[in-house]
Amino acid sequence: MKNYDIIIVGAGASGVFLAYELTKRQNKAKVLMIEKGYSLEKRVCPIKLGKTESCIMCSPCQIMNGYGGAGTLSDGKYNITTQFGGDLHAYVGKPKAMELMHYVDHVLCDMGGAEAKLYSTENSELKTIALRNDLHLLDAQVRHLGTDRNFKILEKIYDYTKDRVDMIFETGVDAVEVLGDHSFKVISDKKEEFTCKDLVLATGRSGSKWIAEVCTKLGVGQKSNRVDIGVRVELPAVVFKHITDDVYESKIVYKTDKYNDMVRTFCMNPYGEVVAENTNGIVTVNGHSYSDPSLRTENTNFALLVSNKFTEPFEDSNEYGESIARLSNLLGGGVLLQRFGDLVKGRRSSERRMEKCFTRPTLKATPGDLSLVIPKRQLDNIIEMIYALDKIAPGTANEDTLLYGVEVKFYNSKVELDKHLETKIPGLYALGDGSGVTHSLSQASASGVYVARILAEKYQ
Repeated sequence: MKNYDIIIVGAGASGVFLAYELTKRQNKAKVLMIEKGYSLEKRVCPIKLGKTESCIMCSPCQIMNGYGGAGTLSDGKYNITTQFGGDLHAYVGKPKAMELMHYVDHVLCDMGGAEAKLYSTENSELKTIALRNDLHLLDAQVRHLGTDRNFKILEKIYDYTKDRVDMIFETGVDAVEVLGDHSFKVISDKKEEFTCKDLVLATGRSGSKWIAEVCTKLGVGQKSNRVDIGVRVELPAVVFKHITDDVYESKIVYKTDKYNDMVRTFCMNPYGEVVAENTNGIVTVNGHSYSDPSLRTENTNFALLVSNKFTEPFEDSNEYGESIARLSNLLGGGVLLQRFGDLVKGRRSSERRMEKCFTRPTLKATPGDLSLVIPKRQLDNIIEMIYALDKIAPGTANEDTLLYGVEVKFYNSKVELDKHLETKIPGLYALGDGSGVTHSLSQASASGVYVARILAEKYQ
């Protein structure tokens, strides 16, 4: 059995920045990081290697798991705001949350991100235009690193921390036990045993079920959260060029007339590509974009998401989202694809109709009918939102606008935490997207920095 002061379960954004800050600050803690995915150099999706045209259900998924977490092979978009992306400010206060996110941005720039432009929506004319059309642009600063630059930055962070923090990859955690002396025992899926005085759960979105199981076993309270269901929209980049050139990432919220539900844009990728990702054995869809102009496409993609919150007696919002995603996988063998024109006319997209489509898809997906998968209420909301966006970006409601389904954002049930992101069990912390507290790279990274500073003081 190997003994450590601190064990970090998960090498996503929060875990990586926890390790970074512990390395930077002078302290005596002996630290171990355990990650079920691969190290950076091994993280290559088979689709990118040309070995397959569609998701083959790698376990673990290269896009979702490994060093850097789901953010490694994403488009590297860091939003500095408390208006969306999580509730870190509810625990540490808004000024502190903003300070931490700006600190993360400073680290990223020092590691090679300074060339990436920092956009802002604060004084954008787009906000006024959106309001005139009953759309609401949320305030944020955003630095887009790009998937390629983001990967290189993570390489530098890894090199900076590797001699200070022990790291084990391709290893899951089977069990967590609280010992009599208030320390913890961690048992890996390879039957290795480790002990520590402080244990940090930082498994990200893909580890939501695992964290829920650990918290239930240890008697740590959790509050049910939401699930967001929608589609990924892909259209010619020129349609949104006047918006993406100005603010890059536009978080636009719309309240539908029909149901009074909130629909929002999410994860906008100018000149990007649509990708499939495997979450707990279910194939969903996402989007990436690159900083290198030679890697850019002719399209822009973004998600349209409808938030779903449930009342008693139903509690498992993630299972609801998973069931819809499974249905999409059942019908399409993975991701479904439909032209907007076909959707509103009540007909499925076929291979023949796709051959006549002017918008060329960037992801190999199965033409089909999303109305057989997405519940009517959510689909009506999405269609209404597309027509609303068409008023500020004419061409959005074009017949050849592509819709990929489904996109599901799973939110872990919020773990009951205090202002230090510590559970009722002393020494047990939960942070990042896996805790349900954050939903973005910036806030997840900031939560890692925050807890690292607390632990660094403890081990002076």
